[in-house]
Amino acid sequence: MLSGGRQFVDPSSQLLVAWRMDAVTDETRGLTKAEEAQQQAAIDPATAHQSIVVVDFGSQFSMLIARRVRELSTYCEFLPYDAPRERIAGQDVRGIILSGGPNSVYEEGAPMAPDWVWELGVPVLGICYGMQLMAHQLGGKVAPGREREYGPASVVTTGESPLFHGLPEKLDVWMSHGDRIERIPDGFEPAARSANSPVAVMANRERGYYGLQFHPEVAHTPRGKEILSNFVHKICGADGSWTPGNFIDETVASIREQVGDGRVICGLSGGVDSAVAAALVHRAVGDQLTCIFVDNGLLRAGEAEEVVETFRRNMQMNLVHVDASDQFLAALAEVTNPETKRVRIGNTFVRVFERESRKIEDARFLCQGTLYPDVIESASHGSGAVKIKTHHNVGGLPPDMKLGLVEPLRYLFKDEVRRIGEALGLPEEMVWRHPFPGPGLAIRVLGEVTYEKLEILRAADRIVMDEVKNAGLYRELWQSFAVLTDSKTVGVMGDFRTYGYAVAIRAVVADDAMTADWARLPHELLARISNRIVNEVDGVNRVVYDITPKPPGTIEWE
Repeated sequence: MLSGGRQFVDPSSQLLVAWRMDAVTDETRGLTKAEEAQQQAAIDPATAHQSIVVVDFGSQFSMLIARRVRELSTYCEFLPYDAPRERIAGQDVRGIILSGGPNSVYEEGAPMAPDWVWELGVPVLGICYGMQLMAHQLGGKVAPGREREYGPASVVTTGESPLFHGLPEKLDVWMSHGDRIERIPDGFEPAARSANSPVAVMANRERGYYGLQFHPEVAHTPRGKEILSNFVHKICGADGSWTPGNFIDETVASIREQVGDGRVICGLSGGVDSAVAAALVHRAVGDQLTCIFVDNGLLRAGEAEEVVETFRRNMQMNLVHVDASDQFLAALAEVTNPETKRVRIGNTFVRVFERESRKIEDARFLCQGTLYPDVIESASHGSGAVKIKTHHNVGGLPPDMKLGLVEPLRYLFKDEVRRIGEALGLPEEMVWRHPFPGPGLAIRVLGEVTYEKLEILRAADRIVMDEVKNAGLYRELWQSFAVLTDSKTVGVMGDFRTYGYAVAIRAVVADDAMTADWARLPHELLARISNRIVNEVDGVNRVVYDITPKPPGTIEWE
């Protein structure tokens, strides 16, 4: 999950970026042909569940559509617009959603929906550009609008439509378009209008084709989830069987089939992704799993102890706990550049993990906490599309790697991972922990990282966490934490002059951290946090609050 600008992800889940797997390249530890075939077979829920396919045309909201459908207990696959029909082979596709996008359908080279969208014989919902594409490809006409519609608007439905079942005639929606439908295709009829769009919604009930000029997936369309529910459940007939319980049962069975009697290594960080992945593999193969927890000394107060308590004592996992704090601190000595910190932390982690993994005999598989957004963002979605980034878990593995990959979360979003974690019985504190950067507190200590600075930051950060939780705001925030700046300021405590560090508090709200806004914490809460930090944490005499949104700032300071 993103939590800052140029992100260095959790080292324990990107352990193969630099590791060339020299420890497991001999014949006795290589994969058999059968195991290689198993490795290629992903744990794909689309083959076990009715699914909705989102065809992406480059909208900033495309991934959000898939998340909203998943929230309806229906599996949803996300595909680029140029995906071949083979990508859905074997799936029980019940409906297709065409996303929005930045293009105009009448422009030369504008992306078109593939033929299989219209050939499958399933309902299709077009959103914004997707609606215009539906009109354009099925014989209608799209042209530039006389007035653009960006932002809040109201639409009035006309006539009966299953898409608006149980909804009022007038709906508040979020528009974002400059083109309009001038002529709808044969077989369609207008189903709603707005002030600037005579055809804000069009419908062909016989074929199950619907087009929306607005975005039902965003929070600014208050009844949008109900519209999507009507499409998914009433029009497509999807049964809503995508539940945590079903996912766990099916994934455990898939892991057992993939792993057989092989041994699995998993790098634990204490974060929710690696924790849930490890818990699933452990439920499937028990003692065949060995988790390696590299304690880099850059964790928050009590986190190392919590990882050991949860996985070794409570869940009875084979856990190798490696305290490498001194090694990481030595690597960070005199380093002040944030990127250098990231590189040194990553390299040190790889060396420690490689050393420990050599001690595990007959390891044949590596468990990773790869998430669906990692997979999506690492793909290049057609001509002219922007590759957001290549993720460690997706594009960073060496081609000569001899371990098979076990990626039980590969098709899940973060919120789904949390629900699976709860269903598996992981502690609430671990499942709902705020995202934590891979370099840990090293990038929240500005300037050189020392043991003394880390202890100051840990103490301040714990106060922030305690007070936010006591105020009942922890789950409402995407992240909240303290930053130890490299600035010292003059202060007065009692009758004495002080010269101590300034601590910054950062708290943000977000849906996915691609964008974020600073949280309007109550003044009383900020006062308590400031008072406690100044009085309880030696070396700090000033507290400031960061009110910068993302963009232009990032969530993390380094």
